[in-house]
Order: sequence, then C-alpha cells, then structure tokens
Amino acid sequence: MPAEVVLRAGRPLSDPPTDMQINFLLPRPPGRRRPRPTPIIALLAAVALLLGQSALADEQPVIGHRIDAVLDPGAGTLRATDQLTLPDGVRQIAFLLHAGLAPRVSDGSAVLERIGRDGHLERFRLTLGDGSTTTLSYGGSIRHAPERIAEGMGRSSEQLVGTIDSNGVFLTGWTGWYPNVPDALNRMDLTVRVPPGWLAVSQGAGPERLDGDDTRIRWVEEQPQDTLYLSAARFKLYRRPTPHGEAQAYLRLPDEALANRYLDATADYLARYSALIGDYPYAKFALVENFWETGYGMPSFTLLGSRVLRLPFILTSSYPHEILHNWWGNSVYIDYASGNWAEGLTAYLSDHLNQAIDGRGADYRRDQLKAYADYVQGGEDVPLTEFRARHGSASQAIGYGKMLMTAHMLRVLLGDDAFRSGLRTFYRQNRFRTASFADLRFAFELATNQDLSGFFDAWTTRTGAAELKLGDVQVTHDAGGGYVVTGSVYQVQPEPPFPMTVPVVVHSERGTPRRVLATFNQRATRFEAKLATAPARVAVDPEFDTFRRLLPEESPASLSSLFGAEAGIMVLPAAAPGALKAAYRQLATAWQQGHPGWRVVEDSALDGLPDEGAVWLFGWENAFLDELAVGGDLALDAGAQKLTLAGEEQAGVSVALATGGPERPIGWVAAATSTAVPGLARKLPHYGKYGWLTFTGDAPDNQQKGQWPPGDSALTQWLTDARPLLLPPPRSPLAPR
Repeated sequence: MPAEVVLRAGRPLSDPPTDMQINFLLPRPPGRRRPRPTPIIALLAAVALLLGQSALADEQPVIGHRIDAVLDPGAGTLRATDQLTLPDGVRQIAFLLHAGLAPRVSDGSAVLERIGRDGHLERFRLTLGDGSTTTLSYGGSIRHAPERIAEGMGRSSEQLVGTIDSNGVFLTGWTGWYPNVPDALNRMDLTVRVPPGWLAVSQGAGPERLDGDDTRIRWVEEQPQDTLYLSAARFKLYRRPTPHGEAQAYLRLPDEALANRYLDATADYLARYSALIGDYPYAKFALVENFWETGYGMPSFTLLGSRVLRLPFILTSSYPHEILHNWWGNSVYIDYASGNWAEGLTAYLSDHLNQAIDGRGADYRRDQLKAYADYVQGGEDVPLTEFRARHGSASQAIGYGKMLMTAHMLRVLLGDDAFRSGLRTFYRQNRFRTASFADLRFAFELATNQDLSGFFDAWTTRTGAAELKLGDVQVTHDAGGGYVVTGSVYQVQPEPPFPMTVPVVVHSERGTPRRVLATFNQRATRFEAKLATAPARVAVDPEFDTFRRLLPEESPASLSSLFGAEAGIMVLPAAAPGALKAAYRQLATAWQQGHPGWRVVEDSALDGLPDEGAVWLFGWENAFLDELAVGGDLALDAGAQKLTLAGEEQAGVSVALATGGPERPIGWVAAATSTAVPGLARKLPHYGKYGWLTFTGDAPDNQQKGQWPPGDSALTQWLTDARPLLLPPPRSPLAPR
C-alpha cells in the first residue's frame, strides 16, 4: 500500500466523565526513515557547527499547493483547484485523493493516470510536461460517519475519515481532500469559500478575509507540513496577540469568559514551551470547538468537542498537551517507521510537568508504572521502536508511560541543564523535518558530549522493565564523627540488566536527607551517603524515577488492576431488585465484549469465589461482599447500604472500588439507582488509577475519588525504631509555573 493510516493518540482525558479520548488522525507513509550513523561525539559536534543542520539530515521533497476550494456543507461536497509546484528535478509523483473527486488537469502540461484504490482513497500518477507546475481540478462528495473503535474493557473512541456536513467540516490528509503525496512535505496557500456566517480554519497564518468578502477565507503556511487540515463551521472568533504568536478561540456559540480562559492559557503555555524548547513555530495557536466530542491536535490548532473544552481540568491536562504537540509531532515530525517518540515526550513535558510543578510528579510517575504493570500483559509488550499509536490501554502504557519515563531517566542521568540543552538541540536540528529515535539520541549526544548508545538501545529496542532489590546496607562512622551509609542495589529481573541511574535517598534523624545516584553497568551497583547525624532510613527510588516493576506494597489495588486483567469473573447479585439486576447484567455484558477470558455469573450459582484471578462484584446485595478487604480506610454496612471511606460515612451514593492483591484483585460496583449504571459503565474505565470513587445522581457525577496509600516496600530499610514521616529532598521542575 502506498500509504498507511495511523491513529496518533494523544493522552486520554484526565479523570474524564465521558467516554471521549484525545486522538490524532494523521496519514503516514510506511517505511519512511532517515538513518543516522553512529556518532563519534566530538568530531560530529564540530562538523555540526561547521556545516550547519543541512549536513546532518536528508531533505524531504516539498510540494507546493495553491488551493482554491468551495465547501457546500448542505450538499456535503467540495470543489477545488490545486496548483501543484513540484521540487526541482521531480517530473512525476504519485498521490492519494478521496474516491469520487474525479481529478483532471485543468492548466499546464501534464498527464494524469488513475493507478489504483485503497479503501476510500484513489491513487493517481501525475507526470509533468513542461515547467514545474500544473493545476488539478476536482470535486465531489466527502461524507463519512464516525466509527467507534474498542480500546479495552469499557473503553472506546470515535474515528472519522472526514466529512462535509451542515454541522461542520473535518478534513485531514487521510481524508484525501487534496492531492496528498505520502513521501513528501507540503507548503500551502489555501483559499476557502464557505457559506455566510461560517469560518474555515487551517494551519498557519490567518484567517484573512479576501477583498472584504466574509465568505472567502485565506490561510497560508510556508513552512513544510507533513499533512494539511481543514475545519469549518459557524464560529465566533476571539483573538489576542501574544509575544509568541496569536492566541485564537473559535466557539460555536458566543462565550467571552470561556474564550478568555483559553486565550490566557494559550499565552502562558506558548511562553513556557518557547523558553524551554525554542521559539513557537507557527503564527497562531487556536482552540477550535468541534462538532463532535474529540480532542484532536493539528499544527497550530486543536479541535476539542463542546463538552470536552468545558471540563475544568482540560486547561491543565489535555490542552497543554495539544499545544506542546506543535513542537513534538507537528513541527518536528515523527518517523513512524522507527517508532513514535513524540507522544511520550509530549506527555512528559506537559502532563507530567504540570503535576511536578504542583508537587505531584512522583505520584504521576507511579501511576505510569502501575498502568504498565496492570495493562501490559505478556505478548502485548513491544519496544518503543515498534510503538506507532495508542490503540488501547496497553499501547498507551508503553508509548506514553514508558517513553515519558525514559525521558525522565535521561534527565536523571544527564542533569536538568544538560537535558534542557538536549531538547533545544533536537528541536533546532529537526524543525519541519521527520525525526527518529536515532535523531533524538544524536541531539542529546551533541548537547552533552556523551555516548548514549547503550541507554537508547536498551530503553527503546528492548521490552520489559527493571526489577530492583536493596541489600547489604551498612552504617559506619567516618573519621570526623559523621556517618557513612553504604549498600547495594540489584537488578533481579530474568532479562539482562538495563543501563540506568537509580536515586537512593538516605534520611537522617535530623537534618536534610541525601539523594545519591546508583549507576548500573551490570547486575549490581553500590551507593554511599555521608551524613552528619544518625541515619534513619534508606529508600531506593522512593520517587519512582526509574522504569521498573512496582513491588506489591507500592502498588495497592486500583480499578486498573481489574480493567487490565485478561481473565476473570463478573458476579451479579441474584437478590438485587429487577431493574437494578438487569442494569448490572447489561454493564457486565458490555465490559465482557472483546474479552473472552471473562465470564458473567450470578452469585447464587457459585459456592465461592476462585482463589486466583480478577473478580468484579456488583451490587450491595452481592452474596460475596464480605470478600472485599475491608479495614483501614474502608468499612461497609451492607444492610444499611452505607460505607465509610477515608473516615467519612456515605449513603445513597454509587460506589466503585478495588481491593486485594495483584494475583487476586477484587472490584466492586454498586449503583444508587438502576439509571446510574449506564453512566458508571461508560465512565469507570477512565478512572483506572483510582482505588475508590463515589458518584451522585443518575448521570452520575463523580463526587470523590482516591487511591489506597502505598506502604513501605523491600526497597526501604529503616535504621531506627521510630518511623516518622520523612520527605525526600526538594527538587525543582524543569520549568516554572
């Protein structure tokens, strides 16, 4: 096939109350790759300075498009002309166009041949005669319905090829609304005629209304683009200049307060990432309200659904993620043939960074490690070089979670200043070019003058994670009367050891704790810390700075322990009222779809629960409710249908929680009313990191959520009888708030 359709999935919504996902729809050619030779560090650094970027990267061909398009949303049609300008020396191209658009050469000397079809796309060969330009005319209907894609137990997303509709227009390179040459980049000068009251949005600079005509909108982008986008609807436009490009917001109904929140956030994030990485590469960034619930990221704009963009947490979670993609993915393009590095790097510098600024970076990293443990089962594990896009929880745990942890480990290895320098070098070298993991490694080697081949080879081409063990801890006195704490850290996984640098925190009874780094070159490594006062505790990787398997004490049960299980049993309450019992059965059947290892039974058909494997219990009336591990932060009164969570008694709420261990997690869902069950079925798979949640109403609306507290593990050793709360040494985030 001449082109590969790839879903580039953004981070799922943080705590979303809906079943929407942040997704990206981009066309990618198969096998496009720019190899990078193994660097001799000092020599290549000098060559780079002397010869500039062009010596370090192959140039991709760039096709010029001067498009004049007319949209008829009522009819679902597009009419367009595209004056194509080919690179010097190129006389023939193959391109993709939506089936039924019937292209013809309307100006210039060229021969056009239809050479095949792939799904909704037709393939054509264009051979030029004289000159380097020719004009194609084409037109027809583009109208596709969304397709729901299953992504795991209870989770799905919608994928849309593209459409022209009275509700709005959504066209991508995959749609084939322009002659799309898969192996080339594109420059664009686009004029769009839309109905009165409509606005068209694309990448680059605009919108420019031509000759005072509100129905003719122009967009221009001179920087090479890997694909071209077009969206249109009835919009109210809000705009504001910033030092790093214009902030824009396109809303379907006027809402100045909402627009101002997004314009303020846009200005802040553009400033943050420009300072951290390099100048923002586009003339504007626009929030565009889409006509179905999406979170798509395009060059210089994002398409968020009406409900999505009004969720309060989006401004600090998904929105900065979409903005940052304009550095990673939408200006430094992804070499999909050698692995998608951009999603994890974007998540690290947006989602993780916001959490770190708020002091929750360690919690966020632990969540990534737990997601990998819960969702990546056996044959689902792949190296980062084989990750293309998110298509479920397992691929997300790898392409997002493992990649962001790899970036974090690189930062721990190099230090913050060198890590920031490597980011800037990578961006500077590869703006508007396709980049691979080899390019990422090369940039960090140039920035730090270090050979990072062992680190990148291990963490991008191997599967699995490290398993750590603490041992041989000893305390001695030094000549000055102080204390010296030594010990060993071991990698005990069956696979070969990973090159990694593991922080070890040594606390004293009084004074500032010490953080030392234990660097692995083989199975074991030693550490040493000197303290002025008596040591109290040694903790290996207490802030989850390395990609490793969590120990059981570090990984209390959460809903993901159930949602990630390949097999288990769902137990319905035979004694529940009829409507509620039927609703639970519908929930269980929906979650069971696509998961043949799960079976659904009524509690009356069981003598007891299995000794191993995951278990879902439904309802207050469930005969096996006493199997839940109550105590501590959880107490139940089944007769009164009351529970106590985190010291607070609650009644009349819907509840979901998980207890038990990794080998036998038990989940429980109990709805206050039968009408609340469908909402729970849809929403709970998006709350996987939580150990317990409560909801109110029929929607239902999340009221409270929390995680069971982790305990000390075998990676911690106390050196005193007293066990006070001890905090690790402070660390600064990569960028300020």
